[in-house]
Amino acid sequence: MGFAVPETLDQEAEDLRSWLEEGRHGTMTWMARRLDKRINPRAYYPPVETIVSLAMNYYTGPAVKTVTAPEHPRWSRYAWGDDYHRLLKERLKALLDEVATAFPRINGISCVDTSPVMEKVWAEKAGLGWRGKHTILITREYGSWLFLGELLLDVPLESDQSFEEDLCGDCTACLDACPTGALTAPYRIDVRRCISYLTTMYKEPFQPDQPALHGWIYGCDICQEVCPWNLRSAKPSPEPAFAPREFVNTYGWEDWEELSQERWGDLLQRNAARSIGYAGLRRNIAGQKPEPGDQ
Repeated sequence: MGFAVPETLDQEAEDLRSWLEEGRHGTMTWMARRLDKRINPRAYYPPVETIVSLAMNYYTGPAVKTVTAPEHPRWSRYAWGDDYHRLLKERLKALLDEVATAFPRINGISCVDTSPVMEKVWAEKAGLGWRGKHTILITREYGSWLFLGELLLDVPLESDQSFEEDLCGDCTACLDACPTGALTAPYRIDVRRCISYLTTMYKEPFQPDQPALHGWIYGCDICQEVCPWNLRSAKPSPEPAFAPREFVNTYGWEDWEELSQERWGDLLQRNAARSIGYAGLRRNIAGQKPEPGDQ
């Protein structure tokens, strides 16, 4: 947890506008909406005086062999357990309620990644970590296996020192490992080539020239799996809701291909993958089947 003073994000606004103008956000048109609120927290919540940035570890230990074997589909770690949106919203609301109980004059709102808040920027300004070359926030203590959330409070609190260091150094492991070239340069991503985007946010039928999915049917963790900070700093989360469900370790291609819609509904209750729907999952399964030895 860290504290930051809200301010208008001039440089980040310029970077965001450039990213949008170049079309690197793909079909995520909602990124262009509420731009004023993304850039200026006071346009979103006018009374805000402090941004409390919080990070929650979701790493649950090394992937078992079946998760990376070619005969098994690959499933992003953040969707191994319960839907983090719901869990973080519940925890942030409980924390805000505790604050309001202890200090009745304090008001605020809670935010997860569906809010128009540039959460990685504020985590950096609150001293939690730095944005890596894969564009994901990295911390010394836990690497990048973190969910982010914020409390916007209407009282000024002492702020933390912004994290100014770039501890990626000359490492390019994430760029080198990305099989589709989505990381076009350090700190720059074109989501139109990102496997995670294609399997979670992209809602259209796949085109013949789409990048290969390399066995991923929901999300992608390749750039995080190879990050030295994750290899040295990742710690198992004590949160039981993030523990991998049975299907992550046991379901092969045939299990997913034969999955009925009714069974899909039962299997993915309270799971982030419900957002793509049954048809979306079947599209991802049909999108590419890995060849033996494909990693």
